[in-house]
Amino acid sequence: MAAFALIAGVATPVAAQDTSAVPLYHKVELAAGFTPDPQFFAVTSGGSISANASVSSRCAGYIANAPDVRLHYTSGSLPLIISTRSSGDTTLVVHAPDGRWYCDDDGGESGLNAMVRFNSPQSGRYAIWVGSYSSGENVQAEVAISELSSQ
Repeated sequence: MAAFALIAGVATPVAAQDTSAVPLYHKVELAAGFTPDPQFFAVTSGGSISANASVSSRCAGYIANAPDVRLHYTSGSLPLIISTRSSGDTTLVVHAPDGRWYCDDDGGESGLNAMVRFNSPQSGRYAIWVGSYSSGENVQAEVAISELSSQ
């Protein structure tokens, strides 16, 4: 069980990603205590942009310009856990309401899934990209949003 994924917070965004772009797959609104928990949203991972080069050297994988999912979250007392679930090697890039970028590769509960955990999440907009670890690879994946566990 992963206690915490490496959460690479990058104070000065240099990203080419458009955090305000219409998400490729889903717009989601959730408030603390949502059910069912977790909630899953189908996406296809990957893109042509290296997260390592465009977001931070601490990020891995290849992502699209627009986010895959945009979450508007109203926080409470529980953590917010964003993770991936797929049969491939996915990465995760999240732009949080604090204006910082958070990234993970393989920090989820199973296999090569990614996970970003906010122990004291802020209310606001979370832009979420699901990357593919390898260039040119696109896999069917799900973004899992939970206050209880990662995938």
